Amino acid sequence: MNNINQKNKPKFNIMTKGPSRKQIIISMSINSAKRVMIQSNVHIANINRLLKGVKSEISADYIHSDNKEIVIMTNKIATFSDLNIVEKYMKELNDIELNNIMSSRLPQFKSYLKILGIPYFLEDTNLYVMPDIIKRVIKYIHIFNNIVLASYP
Repeated sequence: MNNINQKNKPKFNIMTKGPSRKQIIISMSINSAKRVMIQSNVHIANINRLLKGVKSEISADYIHSDNKEIVIMTNKIATFSDLNIVEKYMKELNDIELNNIMSSRLPQFKSYLKILGIPYFLEDTNLYVMPDIIKRVIKYIHIFNNIVLASYP
């Protein structure tokens, strides 16, 4: 009896996709991004000095521009305190107007969860399991907090 229940249990398969490198992303106007890029080596040195001053474990490797963003590549994953230090530095630059810096953020990761082995019929009936039932069950399981469904179950 135990083996039968084990076979019917859904299985989880998780994949994570996201940026392959560690980054701090700062959105700004195109002109401001160009001005930052002109002196990128100076900005990297200053950012590393500030991060070292607060005993951060990361260091900035280089800056590259991507449309309306500058992306600061780091040696490790940055924390929100590292992000705040870099954002404050950028906002204090003389060449850039404060209102030209729209936002700063860390890269966002997307995880995909594929649930396998859900029975097609409700137990002991000939009724199909409806997607709404699956959505309701997912809503009440704590590991699925803040989950957004990519497709209809």
